[in-house]
Amino acid sequence: MDVQLSDLATVGLLVVLEGLLSADNALVVAIMILGLPRGEQKLALRYGLLGAFAFRIVATLLAVYLIRLSWVKLLGGLYLIYLTYQHFFASGNAEQRNKPRPARPWLGLSALWGTILKVELVNIAFSVDSILVAVAMSSKTWVVLAGGLIGIVAMRVVIAQLLSIVRRYPTLVDGAFVIIALVGTKLLLEFANAMRWIHFDPPKWMSLGLIAVTFLIAYLMARRKGPVETDDAESLLTER
Repeated sequence: MDVQLSDLATVGLLVVLEGLLSADNALVVAIMILGLPRGEQKLALRYGLLGAFAFRIVATLLAVYLIRLSWVKLLGGLYLIYLTYQHFFASGNAEQRNKPRPARPWLGLSALWGTILKVELVNIAFSVDSILVAVAMSSKTWVVLAGGLIGIVAMRVVIAQLLSIVRRYPTLVDGAFVIIALVGTKLLLEFANAMRWIHFDPPKWMSLGLIAVTFLIAYLMARRKGPVETDDAESLLTER
């Protein structure tokens, strides 16, 4: 295998791009697994990582067909909007809705495996853009795979940190779901643009900037209210 310095530089750039393009993905996944017990959260992350690896490898090899998966963005966007609706309008008052709700069985699967499946489906919706960008930057499969897989590992580290922050500041959950609504809207706009129903594709810098500002405001508001002690944060999962 002919490895050139430019290839290594491309791998590094792809890792950075993966992190930027997956910022919203990391937050959505963190919120999705928050309802699992502490030990199962780690298990969900581990299996989610393996699933993301498998999908990334297969999708990279079949990248020419990814452009046909616009409908994945439609389903992903609608699902995220549904999650936001459930949080704000079907979860009681502010105090109740910011308590992590225990994950429930889904499609005949246990709460753990149902959550893992949801995480994988969301990962697929978010991965299309990342893979297409990577393939456009390099024609070497190993470069695209290396950049993408290292980026996925980095994203999982970010998810673990987000979980820690949200457990300490439960009021961040409201802000997180505002971001989830923004992300869902972005996916729907991208789908509509791909179908040529509209001629507007939100630039990545705009999406990332809006997410960063929203999270910062939510974090500052949560800091003003103060953190929840570790034992209290753990007990929230068993109260509902």
